[in-house]
Amino acid sequence: MRQHTARREPPGKGTERMRWTDYRGRAVSAPRPTASDQTEPEADWDGSIQQLKLSGSSVSSDPEDYQPPIWKSYLYQLQQEAPRPKRITCPQEMESRPRYYGREFHGMLSREYADELLGGAEGAYLVRESQRQPGTNTLALRFGHQTLNYRLFYDGKHFVGEKRFETVHDLVTDGLITLYIETKAAEYIAKMTTNPIYEHLGYTSLLKDKMGHRLSRRCTEPRRVTFQREDSKITTSPLVRHSTLKDCPSEKQSSYDKVHNFKVHTFRGPHWCEYCANFMWGLIAQGVRCSDCGLNVHKQCSKLVPSDCQPDLHRIKKVFSCDLTTLVKAHNTTRPMVVDMCIKEIELRGLQSEGLYRVSGFSEHIEDVRLSFDRDGEKADISANVYNDINIIAGALKLYLRDLPIPVITFHVYSRFIQAAKIPNPDTRLEAIHEGLLQLPPAHYETLRYLMMHLKKVTMFEKYNFMNSENLGIVFGPTLMQPPEQNALATLNDMRHQKLIIQLLIEHEDVFSQDSRWFDMKDSRTRGGLMKDSRTRGGLI
Repeated sequence: MRQHTARREPPGKGTERMRWTDYRGRAVSAPRPTASDQTEPEADWDGSIQQLKLSGSSVSSDPEDYQPPIWKSYLYQLQQEAPRPKRITCPQEMESRPRYYGREFHGMLSREYADELLGGAEGAYLVRESQRQPGTNTLALRFGHQTLNYRLFYDGKHFVGEKRFETVHDLVTDGLITLYIETKAAEYIAKMTTNPIYEHLGYTSLLKDKMGHRLSRRCTEPRRVTFQREDSKITTSPLVRHSTLKDCPSEKQSSYDKVHNFKVHTFRGPHWCEYCANFMWGLIAQGVRCSDCGLNVHKQCSKLVPSDCQPDLHRIKKVFSCDLTTLVKAHNTTRPMVVDMCIKEIELRGLQSEGLYRVSGFSEHIEDVRLSFDRDGEKADISANVYNDINIIAGALKLYLRDLPIPVITFHVYSRFIQAAKIPNPDTRLEAIHEGLLQLPPAHYETLRYLMMHLKKVTMFEKYNFMNSENLGIVFGPTLMQPPEQNALATLNDMRHQKLIIQLLIEHEDVFSQDSRWFDMKDSRTRGGLMKDSRTRGGLI
């Protein structure tokens, strides 16, 4: 008999109650059960399931005591009920048996004889060589009062679909679970994303009122955000991290949207989806996990999760070669620390350095700077006491920008900028560049704007450093702009357009206005200036 538990609500006036929910997540109050009450709930497989669902632990007013919200146990119970695999062994040794199969391999059999060997037992399976396609192997599996035949493959692991398994037995176990759940709960699965807990229970509603005063106090803490408890090695759930950061407005906190970086994941032990609160069934690859923030959801639920990833510093292993938006959200900054710190150091002692950004520093020292940022983050020491040659710092900045997995001027707007550079009319060209800038992700836009402001300062010292906007365009064009497809000929042809784009961005800083009416206002100001100049000339005449 399956045992069910429920969390105990805080005691009221002399009474204790337990909180349950039905499969739709609706709260159901029930008196504390006695031993005779602990019977198995009934289930009607026509979709009108009356099963009570298990409530999670209570939500404390302290974020560090946060416990998961209501988890729905229906799919977990179905997995427990799924047929167990029963291997049908071959009574004799098969000389033709591949080394990666065991006694479940029966050699070449017909479908009819394989069905006879399985004997109608649910979960029974064997492996046979196909009569229709000799040299290929088939998994014969008994499920739903019929024999199912699957083409079986091996490439170091066994598979019939996307999932790969160490043993045929594991493959069959996972297959039986999936078949059973999808057969029994097809309607439930189709509707399980319609009432998610993600934006409600344990995420905003329950924590907002109880944690308001604590969160407002935490907002004043340093911008480096960590989520590990001081007295424990356990990291809190992504749900409470999301809630804490959503309800905690801070001047230093980045408001950039970031999509989750979901990857297929195998969970050890029972896990529940943090979007729909349902069990993630199967033996391996039960769902996906965001590699940046640790959010665990079903694969189908991942398509519905908002772009609100808040990366966890514990999961960000390095600074260089890390996605730009991921880095700024993890460190809760507007721009990458590398850009801010390097530019600050260069403007402090390097603006008059001859050939700034054109002259290379020692590659070993540049590599040392990279390792220092990866190891120490914003505590990295790049002062003159450590790196006297400013070209080392300039080289590290260029290396950081060049190694971004998504360039500052992103792949999806690259062609838009190249086409803008080809426009002969200067005003129309600037308007097209402005429209392209508005398509950049916020973190990329702010980084590019700040960098161009810096390069503008560099050109103001041209008589010392001999670096004008054209020279800087040559240096930074291929660094900030990279074509989506690495075609050597196309890249070579685009270099002059890349140079021109960066040159124009340096020379026309007002193109970074985020007002969509920028060009109209610019044109109006230009016309106003011309009219004033005309009136002045008229007065002189």
